[in-house]
Amino acid sequence: MKRTMRGTAISALAAVAALGIAYGGAVRGNARPQSAAGAKGEVTLIAPGGIRAPIEQLIPKFEGKTGYKVKATFGSGGGTHKQVVQGDAFDVPVVQPPYQDVLDSGNVVASSEKPLASVAVGVAVGKGAPKPDISTPEALKKSLLAAKSIAYPDAAAGAAAGVSVEAMLKKLGIADQIQSKIQRAQGGAGAMAAVAKGNAEIGMTFLSEMEDPGIDVAGPLPAAACPPTRLVGFVSTHAKSPEGAKALLAFLSSKEAAAAYKAQHMTPGK
Repeated sequence: MKRTMRGTAISALAAVAALGIAYGGAVRGNARPQSAAGAKGEVTLIAPGGIRAPIEQLIPKFEGKTGYKVKATFGSGGGTHKQVVQGDAFDVPVVQPPYQDVLDSGNVVASSEKPLASVAVGVAVGKGAPKPDISTPEALKKSLLAAKSIAYPDAAAGAAAGVSVEAMLKKLGIADQIQSKIQRAQGGAGAMAAVAKGNAEIGMTFLSEMEDPGIDVAGPLPAAACPPTRLVGFVSTHAKSPEGAKALLAFLSSKEAAAAYKAQHMTPGK
């Protein structure tokens, strides 16, 4: 009788164990697969802040399509340019002209050059405020002279938009006249925040950086006064993932990327 009971118990335990194995197998079989993103390794990118918004939108799409993981670094146009020239390790550098020093540095593959987009400096005012006439260089000059305060990114800190604005003010011949009402901000976001808070009547930065909900965009500066800034990508000669770098650069210069640039008031491929 005891042997029979022991045999029955052993059989029951075996059945439970078998059920557990089957159940565990079923759970493992139904487990969600790991994301493909990052399966091929990491691709690093460095770029100016003027192209940050569209690139951040494009990165998840690239990762999902290719299996690479992108690590992006953004900064001022001058600061990121300097990092590329001095050879900081990034797979895909994006720079703004002039970039002969980048080519001369040997840190990029010259033949890999891809024009990504160009972006104009624009003018913004506080939400609901009257928009100044900036339709021509002469109209822009009058509007800037009439403004009580003007904010734009600090060129001395390497901000490319600030460099463009200061070159434009000299070209218009009013740089000295308006010095007392200029506020040099920390980046495009800082300039737009000054306008949104009412600390500056007019703000200028790249159109792609005009995202503050407290502003209205008056439009781009006339090209005759302030030409748009081009953004160009390369594969680095120090790329840890050359194939990944080529794939990312190709994607950033694709038709799909062009739509993202247009959505941020940029002109693709120039």
